[in-house]
Amino acid sequence: MTDDGVTKERIARGTGVNEQIARGAAVRELDRVSEPGREQADAPDRQVMVPEQNRVPSWLQTGAAWSWRLLLLAIAIYLIARVLGILYIVVVPCVAALLLTAVLQPLTHRLRRAGLSALAATWVTLLIAAVVLGGLVLLVANRVSADYPTVLAEAKHTTAQVQSWLAGPPFHVKNSNVQKFLNNIPSYLSKHKSLVEGTVVTGGKIATEFFGGLVLMLFVTFFLIKDGERIWNWLLGAMRTQTARRMDRAGHASWLVLVYYMRGTVAVAAIHAVVIGLALWIMGVPLAVPLAVLVFVAAFVPLVGLLVAGALAILVTLATKGWVDAVILLGILIIEDQLEAHLLQPQVVGKMIRLHPLAVILSLAVGGVLAGIPGAVVAVPIVAVITRALPELRRSEPEDLTPDDP
Repeated sequence: MTDDGVTKERIARGTGVNEQIARGAAVRELDRVSEPGREQADAPDRQVMVPEQNRVPSWLQTGAAWSWRLLLLAIAIYLIARVLGILYIVVVPCVAALLLTAVLQPLTHRLRRAGLSALAATWVTLLIAAVVLGGLVLLVANRVSADYPTVLAEAKHTTAQVQSWLAGPPFHVKNSNVQKFLNNIPSYLSKHKSLVEGTVVTGGKIATEFFGGLVLMLFVTFFLIKDGERIWNWLLGAMRTQTARRMDRAGHASWLVLVYYMRGTVAVAAIHAVVIGLALWIMGVPLAVPLAVLVFVAAFVPLVGLLVAGALAILVTLATKGWVDAVILLGILIIEDQLEAHLLQPQVVGKMIRLHPLAVILSLAVGGVLAGIPGAVVAVPIVAVITRALPELRRSEPEDLTPDDP
């Protein structure tokens, strides 16, 4: 029998390998159909392949996703802070110009509504500000020149009283020791000449940076008052229509908050200056007007500014009127500081910018820790701007909706 015949006979009898496999598969299929519960019983014994990402809990996936995004955001904020720290000579005058513009721009708007052109209203506003500042500087200079001899005479008298007080019980300090300490000051300066010269050089560098920053601040302030709206519209022109609308709403809301903040800060500073000035005038302390002006300027630095200016006022009071009046003034300053921290800043400034008192106090603390005095100055307006800008950016007006939106 030939090979073809053998193959045909095996196929007919079903003895081939492939035929046996096919017949076995058919038998298993018949068994599965005839016994439906068997497959379910065998199912737990089978190993189901689960994707790797499904083995991680959902809360851990969410936490990891937020973690790396927050880490990238923190790195970006750190880099921005470093760049701003390097460019502080430019950043600080620009921020000061923005705050000064928030104070002066309402006057410019009134002058423009009265019929003046943008350029004329800007010049008139700056001239009025210059006259007010110049008048204060002239008043302070005149009072310093007039009261300085009185300060020297009363300081000498107070020094003599302190020496006699220290010579008595319970201190028993000899006048010679006090005089020796005072005489050591010139010798200390001569021995540490390099240190003094370094301090003078540093002071000269600071003065140069200050006047350079002052010129830049005035330059930026002029153009912000005159062309602030045009600059804003130019920035919006580079955006899409929907984005520009939202940014415009957020920008106007933020600017309104900044204006209210500066008004509140001016009111708080004026209250401090009036209270401290009246206290010094009633006690008959020389340099009452210059010290009041110093308190007004220092009050723009929340919490810390009043303490620094108050310390100088206490020293002048101690040198001219004695420790009793100095202690009285110290008590007034402590009350003023507590009122500013718990009443004036939260209620006057916080109410105008619609921030909770706790948010105002915490923002001041965080800003002071992160960036010192400049950080404390700009912390509250930054928080206020963010809290007012974010809702405007999220809110969608009917014209902002695209055809795909519901």
